[in-house]
Amino acid sequence: MHQAAVAERRNNIAPIPFEADAPFLKIVGELPRELNGTLYRNGPNPQFDSPGAHWFVGDGMLHAFHLKNGRASYRNRWIRTPKWLAEHDAGRALFGGFGRKLPDASVNLTDGGVANTNIIFHAGKLLALEEAHLPTEIEPGSLATRGYHNYHGRVAGSFTAHPKIDPVTGELVFFGYNAAGPLTPALSYGSIDASGKTTRFERFEAPYASMVHDFIVTANHVLFPILPITGSMERAMSGRPPYAWEPDKGAYVGVMTRSGTAKDIVWFRGEACYVFHVMNAWEDGDRIVADVMQFEEAPLFPHPDGRPTDPEKSRARHCRWTFDLSGNTDRFQQTYLDDLTGEFPRIDDRHAGLKSRHGWYACANPKLPMFGALSGLVHVDGNGRRLGHYLLPAGDTISEPVFVERSKDAAEGDGWLLAVVWRARENRSDLAVFNATDIEAGPAALVQLGHRVPDGFHGNWVGAV
Repeated sequence: MHQAAVAERRNNIAPIPFEADAPFLKIVGELPRELNGTLYRNGPNPQFDSPGAHWFVGDGMLHAFHLKNGRASYRNRWIRTPKWLAEHDAGRALFGGFGRKLPDASVNLTDGGVANTNIIFHAGKLLALEEAHLPTEIEPGSLATRGYHNYHGRVAGSFTAHPKIDPVTGELVFFGYNAAGPLTPALSYGSIDASGKTTRFERFEAPYASMVHDFIVTANHVLFPILPITGSMERAMSGRPPYAWEPDKGAYVGVMTRSGTAKDIVWFRGEACYVFHVMNAWEDGDRIVADVMQFEEAPLFPHPDGRPTDPEKSRARHCRWTFDLSGNTDRFQQTYLDDLTGEFPRIDDRHAGLKSRHGWYACANPKLPMFGALSGLVHVDGNGRRLGHYLLPAGDTISEPVFVERSKDAAEGDGWLLAVVWRARENRSDLAVFNATDIEAGPAALVQLGHRVPDGFHGNWVGAV
């Protein structure tokens, strides 16, 4: 076999160079008839190779699995951002990492947005997200790109890939880092009501410039984790890593009441760590409890001098953060709930910001590097105790599991988990459908693709109207 093909099959990171429609997909098992809607998945899929570009900055590609009456179809499309269009016209890469234009790029465009991290549905709009730019609106059926959505000019600058939708009010709560420009310590915070109207937008200063990938929202509070993947314009200008691991900066979490303002933020301190993703959080009397996937050291980013972080410490584990709001301490507690390596935690979103009894995440083989080795699923209860554990055949990998409830009034956790699986030996992907409370039984149905879906980030289910 050709050496390049062998190398490609060792992992599922490399992009696919095409867009496709598959109207009738083969199904192994039986798709539940109640699954009527579309699973949208987003992830980096560079149109052109850019030497030295970080995995995080590849052009966004959407993958849509449409399920109806036991049948399945698939469509994928690149998100046609200004960067994608300019590079398509030029026939080559014009940008490197994190919005940096290549020295020989002759275009005037300065927008290096890639819209590659998440895709959500709120207030009647399907929005592709990445954390450095405004949301990009997508046409749900065709996956055509409609352009940036700025909420009638009420929102500006960066917009998180992890906004939270309040299950009670339908309000979308969001933030943005680098809010005063690239590699600055300013954050923005805002909210959009269930009808799509912006109800709040403000900015404030964090303790230092940090890559703030996710945040924490409960019924009455918002928490902003400032963790030491730091941003530095000085480093960027001198050719060193713009983002780097600086544990001496410490860990800060700002706690604000949703009814208050940024002036009311109380900062808590903790042990240096990094968190990409939050599972859920809720209030318990005078305490806030948040379950996160915590790294002792950040993966994928070096120390300021370019040294890599320790791979033994650069793996995430299910961890509980506890904040005492009674004023007795400004330290928050960090307690690991499991020693299993994992990432991409999800819950039944009808319990977002409320006490939940079910959670799921993709787990990894601890003998392999953190990313590209997610090889199973874990089901946990509200205290982090394992309720189920499923492992794929050796070599296969799995994406973020997305929960779909059986019906609007179904009990918490009653439904399915949908996850895209890469079959290493066949070099193609399946959409796996699990019974959410019995993952150990394995997939109840597999929707089989003839090609692979590269490893990506996040997705969501949008039910048919």
